[in-house]
Amino acid sequence: MPIVESLQSELVDGLGAGAVSGAVMEMDPVLDLRAGELVEVRSRQEILRTLDSRGALDSLPFMPEMLEFCGRRFRVYKRADKVCDTIDWGTLRRMERAVHLEGVRCNGGAHAGCQAGCLIHWKEAWLKRVVDPSNASTVGVADQADDAHHIDASTCTEETLVEATRKKWDEEEEIFSCQATELIRATTSTIPWWSVGQYVRDVRSGNDGVGSVLRGLFVGFFNKFQKANVRILPRLTLIHSGRTYPFVLGKLSARALSADLGLQPGELVEVKSKEEIFETLDERDRTRGLRFDGEMLQYCGRRGRVLRRIHKIIDEKTGRMLSIDSDCIVIDGFICTGDYHRSCPRAVYPYWRESWLKRVEEDSSDLGRRTATP
Repeated sequence: MPIVESLQSELVDGLGAGAVSGAVMEMDPVLDLRAGELVEVRSRQEILRTLDSRGALDSLPFMPEMLEFCGRRFRVYKRADKVCDTIDWGTLRRMERAVHLEGVRCNGGAHAGCQAGCLIHWKEAWLKRVVDPSNASTVGVADQADDAHHIDASTCTEETLVEATRKKWDEEEEIFSCQATELIRATTSTIPWWSVGQYVRDVRSGNDGVGSVLRGLFVGFFNKFQKANVRILPRLTLIHSGRTYPFVLGKLSARALSADLGLQPGELVEVKSKEEIFETLDERDRTRGLRFDGEMLQYCGRRGRVLRRIHKIIDEKTGRMLSIDSDCIVIDGFICTGDYHRSCPRAVYPYWRESWLKRVEEDSSDLGRRTATP
C-alpha cells in the first residue's frame, strides 16, 4: 500500500529526541517540539512582544487565562499540528508551530465563566525548551536565540488581551472571542484524509504510534466505503445500514426521559454499557438533543468522578454564550482521544447525559480515604 510505504520511509529519524529537566535555553520560535518534552512558558513581557495589536500571533489569541502559566514548566502533551473544525464541522485543519501542554486548560475566567475547559493552544514562540545542559548536542544552541519574531512591545498590553475577549460589548448580549472561536483564522488550510504528511507528523512528533495511525487509516477507508455505499448503492448497505464505525445504534423511537440523578462534582459514576445507552438514543444517536459520539464508547463500563455540571459554554461558531438548563456532565479524565477523528489532539471533554451514567455508592472507608487525600 503506497500510504504504508510512505509512512515507513518517513519514520527514519526524529523518533528518539526528548528533553529532560535542566537549564532553560533561549531558542528560535520554531522549536519543533515533541510530545513529552519539558518546556517553560515565557514571561508576560516576552509573550506580549510576540503579539499583534489584537493580542494574537498568527491569528491565534493569547487569552488572559493563559497569563497565570507564565514562568511555569510543563510537559508537552501533544503537538497541535491539526485540529477538528468544530465551527463549520468540516474536515481537520492545519495549525503551524503550536502544541498542547499537559493538563493546561482554559478556566473561562475572562470569558464569563465558560465551562468548556478547552485544552489551550500554545505557539512555540511563547515557550522555551528546557534541556539537559550536560548534553553535548545542545552546546552553543543558546547563541542561536532569535527575536526576529518579536514586534514592538507597545502594540499589545494585558489590557489588550482582556479587550480581545469580546467582539461585541453590549448590555443585552456579549459576543465572545477565544482560541476556539478563532480556529478557522488561526489555521492555514484543510487537511484531506489522504494526506500522508499528517500521519507522518503524528508519529514523528510522538503524538501517536504507527499501529494507531494504521488502525485509524483502516477505519477511515471503511467509513469512506460505507458513505459511498449509502450514496451509490443504498439498497446494498448491508453493514449496519451504512453507518460509520464505531457503530452507535440508537434504538429509541420516542423522546428519552431525564434520569435526574442530580450528580454533583466529586461523585463517583460508572458509564452504562453500550447496549443500555443505545436504548436511550434516537435514530440520530441523540438523547434529548445531545449526541453520543463514537469516541465515548471506550468509556462504557468504566468509572470516573464528576468534574462539573455544565451550565454555560461559548458557541464556537457565533461567539454567543449558550445556557444549558438540562443535565450535562463532564467526567474527570474522560476525553475525546481522537481515535476516530484522525488523531485530533484537542482532547475535548465529551458531554454526558445522566441517563448514560449510574451513581456508584461508596462506603464510609472509601469516603474517608478520599477526603484525607490532599
